[in-house]
Amino acid sequence: MDARATTGLLRHFQIVSDGRRDNVSHSLANILSIAIMAVLCGVEGWAGVETWALAHVDWLKTFLDLPHGIPSHDTFGRVFARLDPLKFEQCFQAWTKQLSQSSNGLFVPVDGKTLRRSWKRAWSRTPVHLVSAFVAQNHLILGQLATDCKSNEITAIPKLLAMLDLAGSTVTIDAMGCQRHIASTIREKGAHYILAVKDNQPSLFFSVRTTMNEGIRERFKGKAYGYWEETDKGHGRVETRQVWVSTDVKALGHDLLKAWPGLASLIVVESTRRGVREPKGKASYERRYYISDHAHTDAKFFAEGIRQHWGVESMHWSLDVAMNEDQSRVRMGKGAENLSRLRRIAINKLKDWQPRKPNGKPLKIGLKLKQQMCGWNPQYLLEVLST
Repeated sequence: MDARATTGLLRHFQIVSDGRRDNVSHSLANILSIAIMAVLCGVEGWAGVETWALAHVDWLKTFLDLPHGIPSHDTFGRVFARLDPLKFEQCFQAWTKQLSQSSNGLFVPVDGKTLRRSWKRAWSRTPVHLVSAFVAQNHLILGQLATDCKSNEITAIPKLLAMLDLAGSTVTIDAMGCQRHIASTIREKGAHYILAVKDNQPSLFFSVRTTMNEGIRERFKGKAYGYWEETDKGHGRVETRQVWVSTDVKALGHDLLKAWPGLASLIVVESTRRGVREPKGKASYERRYYISDHAHTDAKFFAEGIRQHWGVESMHWSLDVAMNEDQSRVRMGKGAENLSRLRRIAINKLKDWQPRKPNGKPLKIGLKLKQQMCGWNPQYLLEVLST
């Protein structure tokens, strides 16, 4: 057994400094290695990391130099509380860039998530809120950034986008991120945008809704437009989505076109949902509106991008259900944010790993069972690390 399984990952984290004095008992490389492996095995906190390491100390000593044994849970807590989250994030992105090679031509949803039990004071209840960028097609988390405690996603999204290599991709963001400076940042990175429009941008929302609703009523007579329809069945209901896209943006007026960088198309998605046992006439309807700088009318393309945006919710579901993130009580310093980054490292690794049966056929299991396999057999853990 050797350290090759961990060095491939850890070489991207060499620029991170933990701020401790020089004569420390436990190296940062060992602390990172043990923490990453423990989280891959399903551990949820620093006490669990220490306990997992103590249970595997003989195995760990075959490829880690541990002259002072296993660090205590307090040591893990102090180190990760002091780690510079921006440096850690830069290293994380360098690693994910190697995994993804390029996001060119892909959809990159950006969305926020709150670590609900990470608030520092019981009377303030101000938990850590993270903004993440996610490649929908291959379920790869590109990066994350915490919002400032006095701000929100609007300030964090441009900072995160500025750190990523987005050339050629299409960034999708919900209505919170429908801001002119965010659209400008995306275009400066050589990417395109699809932004949801709601009444937090009242003038834009009114104009887009009026233009598209009139276009649908008049069947876009004399105007360039595209149409796509798809139907899904599942979870006891049938949902039909109709998508219209128009490049007739002049109807918005000169002022709005000048204010929104590169705005070239308007999109509306109408969803009709009906329970499989409901009468035919009983259904719910919803229309959602979007803007984009893509200057074409391929409605299927926009339908795919908007649909894939909700794939980020599957990542949030994995963090909450498989990794129990919402129940984590880590609060000291930057510990909650940095532990969350370890979970995202684990998700990227586990999603990319395909365990197989003895006959060579793929074993189709979820994230939680993959974590348990790593905990049951160190050989599986090494396979994940080497993936």
